[in-house]
Amino acid sequence: MLFKVKNLSVRFGGLLAIEDLSFEVREGEVLSLIGPNGAGKTTAFNAITGYLAPTSGEIVFQGRSINSMKPHQVAALGLVRTFQKTSVFAGRSALDNVLTGLHLRAKQTPLAILLGLPYVRREEEELRIEAIRILGFVGLRNDEIAGALPYGEQRLLEVAIALAARPRLLLLDEPVSGMNPSETAAFMAKLGEIRALGITVLLVEHDMKMVMGVSDRVVCLSQGRIIAGGTPAEIQANPEVIKAYLGERYKHARR
Repeated sequence: MLFKVKNLSVRFGGLLAIEDLSFEVREGEVLSLIGPNGAGKTTAFNAITGYLAPTSGEIVFQGRSINSMKPHQVAALGLVRTFQKTSVFAGRSALDNVLTGLHLRAKQTPLAILLGLPYVRREEEELRIEAIRILGFVGLRNDEIAGALPYGEQRLLEVAIALAARPRLLLLDEPVSGMNPSETAAFMAKLGEIRALGITVLLVEHDMKMVMGVSDRVVCLSQGRIIAGGTPAEIQANPEVIKAYLGERYKHARR
């Protein structure tokens, strides 16, 4: 099993945001976490990626507990995330943004950089070539200024930055939020290409058409607890999920 959360709980003072959460992510699949606002989805992402300390439970990636790791340590292992809100360097080029995601793979030391050693220059050029390749993969030009990109392309740039870290498990937090239908469809297609690279995906998303179209399995949270899990068809037919979350979205997703 690539990734496992076991009996995870997160408490903020007297508020229990996540209670006894357990699920697994299998190698090569797309697993989606769904649920109403406040259900605990982003809190779970924050705990998984080291931005938030769990109150109890265990988070295991590639057979190793990562509970005590900091975000950069988690990312260095190959567990990489994007965020709900756009988080690009707006005044920098797309290329510069992706190069920030490549820093985990850089081997040069500060002294080597100061001395301008030849191997440092070679590595910088290799990273630049890799960044341009990644931008081409997501369909962006390297000289575009991040803040001038349309919203949907800024979200793609965030994915490019995450891909630069060579994730084995990619966590996407509401990646199509704010996108129009054509942008969402394009992102769904790109997600299929990312999966074809051998990258496993854990997705949080409110767009049910996307979730049901790309997921192998879906886990539904409500008030910090799992209320159902299964295939998209099973989730769409689950009365408790319909009552707690899907509602009118369920009717739309079934069309």
